[in-house]
Amino acid sequence: MQKKVMVRLKLSLELNYEIQGQGSDFIFNIHNAHTHHQRVSDEHLELSQNIATDIYTDPATANRYLRIHAEAGHLKVRYQSTVDIDHYFADPTQIAEVSVAQLPAQALSYIYPSRYCQSDRLHRLAIREFGHLWQGYSRVKAIQDWVQNRIVYTPNTSDSSTSAIDTLIEQVGVCRDYAHLMIALCRAVNIPARFVTGTDYGAYPVWGPPNFHAYVEVYLGNRWYMFDPTGSSIPMGFVRFGVGRDAADVPFATIFGMVNGSPPMIDINAVVDAQQNLVLPYHCVEAISTSE
Repeated sequence: MQKKVMVRLKLSLELNYEIQGQGSDFIFNIHNAHTHHQRVSDEHLELSQNIATDIYTDPATANRYLRIHAEAGHLKVRYQSTVDIDHYFADPTQIAEVSVAQLPAQALSYIYPSRYCQSDRLHRLAIREFGHLWQGYSRVKAIQDWVQNRIVYTPNTSDSSTSAIDTLIEQVGVCRDYAHLMIALCRAVNIPARFVTGTDYGAYPVWGPPNFHAYVEVYLGNRWYMFDPTGSSIPMGFVRFGVGRDAADVPFATIFGMVNGSPPMIDINAVVDAQQNLVLPYHCVEAISTSE
């Protein structure tokens, strides 16, 4: 019987910028995605400047993009929402890999190398470390654990040019670096894997205040399952913003112009209600998915 639990999270985030010159253009990916398993309500966007907004949803990924042109001076972007997440649970021992011949068309782009995930250069390593393992969920879990055990979470050790190969060599990084390396290793053994942006509800307090978080989805058993190679957060508490081949596809902000920004301010809280089967996110033994 499929387990029936739901997580409800209240999210608030604020971004602040000082814009110079003649103004700047922004593309944000900060709106929660609407999916079959993630329902968004009580959504509110507030801008400190009286400017036009253009919000677009990509039909292929459900990523939502906010585009604005802001004038010189201060810009505050504030987004609030309530998100209900209905998780799909499965026995990990029963989840096999899907052969390339049987993959759906929409998963094919996630088996190729990409800008930050040079899976073609990691094929020999991946075969040596993981080629002998049973081809299923447990092999992906072994890749996740391998990355987690070799990379040390260290802020300010990577930047927008850091790739999976760089992370493998330096053995330090942040969540996006862990995700890129895990994705590259999965693709190197022909397992579709993609980069997902969200929030880090339940993350280690020593790593700082709540922030944006990168995690991984891997296509197994005809469904996308979630993995967190940092091991720092609670996957049941992930709120999906965007999904792509790697971080190049889903930055939370792309800026065109002369702008100075402050660190994002994020607050996220869980709502518990036994009558509605609303529970606190928790670490579970099952494989979990919020995307078909």
